[in-house]
Amino acid sequence: MSWEAWYTLAVLAAVLGFLIRGRVSAAVAVFGGNIALLAVGVIDTEQSLAGFSNPAPLTVAALYVVAAGVQKTGALTPLLHGALGSNGNGRLRRPIARLSIPAAGASTFLNNTPIVAMAIPEIQSWADKRSVSVSKLLMPISFAVILGGLLSVIGTSTNLVVSGLMENAGLGAMGFFEIGKVGLPIAILGITLMVIISAWVLPARRSVAQEMAEQAREFYVELLVQPGGPLDGTTVEHAGLRDLQGVFLTSVDRGDTVIAPVRPETVLRGGNRLRFAGQASKVLDLQGRKGLESAESEHVEALDDPSVRYFEAVIGSRSPLVGSTLKESGFRSTYQAAVVGIHRDGGLIEAKLGQVRLRVGDTLILVSDPGFKARWDDREDFLLVAAMNDAPSAPVSTAKAWVAIAILAGIIGLATFNVVPIIVGALVGAMLMVALGVLSATEARRSIDIEVIVIIAAAFGLASAMENTGLAESAASGIVSVFGGWGDWGALLGIVLATVVLTEMITNNAAALLMFPIGLSLAAGTDLNPVGVAIAIAVAASASFLTPIGYQTNTMVYGPGGYRFSDYWRLGLPLTITVVIATVVLVPIIWP
Repeated sequence: MSWEAWYTLAVLAAVLGFLIRGRVSAAVAVFGGNIALLAVGVIDTEQSLAGFSNPAPLTVAALYVVAAGVQKTGALTPLLHGALGSNGNGRLRRPIARLSIPAAGASTFLNNTPIVAMAIPEIQSWADKRSVSVSKLLMPISFAVILGGLLSVIGTSTNLVVSGLMENAGLGAMGFFEIGKVGLPIAILGITLMVIISAWVLPARRSVAQEMAEQAREFYVELLVQPGGPLDGTTVEHAGLRDLQGVFLTSVDRGDTVIAPVRPETVLRGGNRLRFAGQASKVLDLQGRKGLESAESEHVEALDDPSVRYFEAVIGSRSPLVGSTLKESGFRSTYQAAVVGIHRDGGLIEAKLGQVRLRVGDTLILVSDPGFKARWDDREDFLLVAAMNDAPSAPVSTAKAWVAIAILAGIIGLATFNVVPIIVGALVGAMLMVALGVLSATEARRSIDIEVIVIIAAAFGLASAMENTGLAESAASGIVSVFGGWGDWGALLGIVLATVVLTEMITNNAAALLMFPIGLSLAAGTDLNPVGVAIAIAVAASASFLTPIGYQTNTMVYGPGGYRFSDYWRLGLPLTITVVIATVVLVPIIWP
């Protein structure tokens, strides 16, 4: 290989390393790799910036706005309410089917994230009322929306990325339902498999809310500030109640108002009711402190105080909190909330919370005011914010729900019958969402995941470098040498497996962009149809079922479902095998 090829390989290895370790944002890693290749002339300026002029990133951005409009108006609420049905009785196959099929259908046309965000509180409420473990249901809903994304070109951003690459390569853009030729049978097989085995292979885990409720019975207690005592008129910090070992001051009840979270400068007054949480022995030790006395109603508190709200907040891969501790991030002052628990790998962490370094997938149990969800629900800081002691908060269907649905239907119809390109329909749809008052301009701007857009656009330069230097051809030759003994189907199996492995380590869009030039080189050296290979890469890049961090919706259900990292293999491995086999068998038949 030439020095350019070796240099490109080194840059790609560095980008992959940053993506896997998660020390910097994925957008910074991919864009940095693009600039590194541009700086030494491996790619020129036009190739470096080609992704920013490609229709794919702009189409994805417009569809984020459309999906936000549908979510805000509650257009999917009737679908959610009717999906699970009223029958529990310990038999979960019917509820899983009733939930998975409409979820997959909705994700054919909408971004997967809002679908799962709306479904989680509904599923939790349904399971709680029927004494069913929510872990039996949340993972299937995540996997169902992934499968549904394989039915149309707008089902996932990955499909649009591959469509843009196909157009650049002279293969023509992907038809609206073209990927559905292979995606529909895969979705049917996948959902059928989940309905049959989910309740059997998924363990019954306790949700975060259940664990907190059970532990709260052991370590919640209330104490009163003695009027005229040594603590009357002092601040929380001066009273020595700020950094207690194994104990946490969650709220101060003044009678007419409840302060939560409690700040160090909060002034204590005689008669204030202080609520503490922590290890039972430590909480009891507080009763011997001068200036505090037992409340007459001393008892263990449940999570039902009307003046205080408890929330689950899931840390996503793009959160600025990843890699930092609560103390380092200034969590309490930044978010006006206090963390009373961190759920990780199926259980609550037993440690001093302020010193725990946060990871992707961690679920924070927060205490704050009722407005916390509204302030942080649409920010990248948290992938999901759900109230723990409220009724399910799916949006109520509004009069403008039909406007949102009509706009979405118009985009689908125009694109299906090739009246206008998808990008035109998506941009017009996004504009109408704002012009007709479905979304405000601010809401539309916040709905767009800028990091995803940058990753898609910047990764086009990496793909160009792989083609220019011959690195893609070398990688394709390596795959053929390993799997070529099984013929063209073996070569296709190699490219599909490589994409599946890569998508579990980095973002699905980056995996598709990196594997596409290798796939084209593979097709050129075999009798495989390059269109079929491209679509196989799109399918494999979306087939992220093995880890909670490979796909956003998998991360979203990780904490609320009480899952452990290994739980994803129980259902994800047979599902991945099914998708891989179906792709390798069907693609050469459909695109000979």
